[in-house]
Amino acid sequence: MPSRVGNSSPVSVGVDVGGTFTDIVSFDSRSGLLSVLKFPTAVSPPASIVRGVLRLNPRPSELALISHATTLATNALLTKTRLGRAALITNEGFRDILEIGRQRRPELYNLDTRRPPPLIRRSDRYTVPGRISADGRELLPLDPRLASSVSRSITRGRYGSVAICFLNSYANSSHELRMKQALRTSGFAGHVSISSEVDNGYREFERTSTTTVNAVLAPLMESYIQKLATSLRRAKVTAPLYLMNSDGGATTPNLASSMPVHGIESGPAAGVVACKQLARHLSEPNVLTFDMGGTTAKAGAIVGGEAEVAREFEAAGRSHSGRSIRGSGYSVRGPFIDLAEVSAGGGTVLWADESGQLSVGPRSAGSQPGPACYGRGGAEPTITDANVLLGRLNPVSLLSGSMPIRFDLAERALSQLCKTLGTAAEDVAIGALRLVNADMARAISMVSVERGRDPRDFVLFAFGGAGPAHACDLAEELGIRAIVVPAHAGLFSAHGLLSGDLTRTFSASARTGALQPQFAALEMKVRAAMKKEGFPEFSLLRYAEARYEGQSHELLLKFRGDNAFRKDFSSRHRQLYDYSTRDVVEVVNLHVRASVRLSAHPIPTQQTRGRPGHPSRRRAWIGGEHQAVPVLTRETIQSGRRGRGPCIIEEYDSTLVVNPGWRWRAEEYGTRLER
Repeated sequence: MPSRVGNSSPVSVGVDVGGTFTDIVSFDSRSGLLSVLKFPTAVSPPASIVRGVLRLNPRPSELALISHATTLATNALLTKTRLGRAALITNEGFRDILEIGRQRRPELYNLDTRRPPPLIRRSDRYTVPGRISADGRELLPLDPRLASSVSRSITRGRYGSVAICFLNSYANSSHELRMKQALRTSGFAGHVSISSEVDNGYREFERTSTTTVNAVLAPLMESYIQKLATSLRRAKVTAPLYLMNSDGGATTPNLASSMPVHGIESGPAAGVVACKQLARHLSEPNVLTFDMGGTTAKAGAIVGGEAEVAREFEAAGRSHSGRSIRGSGYSVRGPFIDLAEVSAGGGTVLWADESGQLSVGPRSAGSQPGPACYGRGGAEPTITDANVLLGRLNPVSLLSGSMPIRFDLAERALSQLCKTLGTAAEDVAIGALRLVNADMARAISMVSVERGRDPRDFVLFAFGGAGPAHACDLAEELGIRAIVVPAHAGLFSAHGLLSGDLTRTFSASARTGALQPQFAALEMKVRAAMKKEGFPEFSLLRYAEARYEGQSHELLLKFRGDNAFRKDFSSRHRQLYDYSTRDVVEVVNLHVRASVRLSAHPIPTQQTRGRPGHPSRRRAWIGGEHQAVPVLTRETIQSGRRGRGPCIIEEYDSTLVVNPGWRWRAEEYGTRLER
């Protein structure tokens, strides 16, 4: 499914492997052609990725780069499968830090709440005497004899990786480096993750947890990347491979293998990167992003043209109304695009709870077997089945006819649930859509209302395979009056992979005094590291984490200079919490982000083919009622054409449901809706 973009850049490919579908986009600047492909995610993705890339690009020698995002790390943490056996080395007396954590119950009033099991068993944790003070002084030397003894035990134990985290190593990493050297001397050849390199910040639990997550993921990610690289080489694809990180920047395969913790949310981050690029092109500084795929729905915010970034994340945790439940997953620190996520995708399963009430999620049918209507053996009803039954999705096929849809199987799956609920199948489907829309509206409120922003001041960018079908309902719920559905909305995150720069973030603990010289010293290390990795040209951005004296958690802000920082901090604090004070502002951590432009950033545009025929009509539940509505094909709609809802606009990778009262206008970049 090609479309044209006016841009001059090498041939580049973006591959986004999700829990349900794999999306591939390819941009060739010489022809201005943007080609796309979507297919169900395979059990073993590398081989299917290569087949898809070659299907769009029969001449592999013409490829300049491949940028990739995957849910592999997230799925491994969620299912606790395929994780390597790892050991943890920490200070004497700190063996139980993973269990103790912050002594926070995930759900205060839930007597049955359970914390996830530690990723490293207690019997696989080792302690060594030695202590560094908070200011970096050595209080107790690392015991070399015990360090060697522990190293030999680990080498004999056949561990795939080791995490090393010593108290206050952010201030002085010498003990961690010596422990790593002792492991190598003893013959240990596996991965070694040291906290001063993975997460160089204070708070020992979060640092230990982040380093542990990195250690258990490293063997899995290295194996996956090696298989993908091998498959590409066998297909004579010599283009460099990059992988997306959770902050929206790309990284090299070596760094992705050694620092997989930074790529846990790579796919969702790519979608926000694509939104940021399109928002800049449309001169829309304030955007709420809504990405609904097959498994989850994600909401984010672009404010003043920049994506919001957070420094903490609960990996594989549960969420409630879009809010991550602290302590329900594994605490991870690092730069993440700030997203609220709910278990609300096309494959989300509908079920009846103990009281006989309709419930939605969090389980998903995934790609295998998928929704019942896919005809692959799925028997449980899903959101996709509900949309098919209600006429909102094509009841015959999707993906331009390449994926048959079985209306009868969707109806049968919902009818089975009706027996438990005691109501009609259409009523169950309508109830499911209302429930899932309420969950997704709360997620969007999380990144707007709860951050001190009025959603009515924002434009909603709706994408993902299922996003456009729910966009009008969500906008009406939140009072949003403008929606943008980008071209190829169902593959928009893959477009973001073509827009990401290669980035690396370097961190240091802040000291008292002026920050300008501290940033200058950190930037000298950044320049040396980037040149060593073969990147002589790059741009730098400064960030700082700060708090009022006496507070326990920080805000992350861009650093524009010592004089402006106090004002910027107070303004952000007032926006979030409705007050600011004259208290002392403490700067805790400094961050410098280095960026390298990988390729020109194409704006996906819609190419029209053929002449628009007379639209068909289909009975569908839209705007709270059943009605016969026109069904249009997006590829036949010329730029500039206008229309009104209710109607349905179908394209290769998504379906846009336009509610009554909305006006739509076809543009080169997609479709804009207003009311």
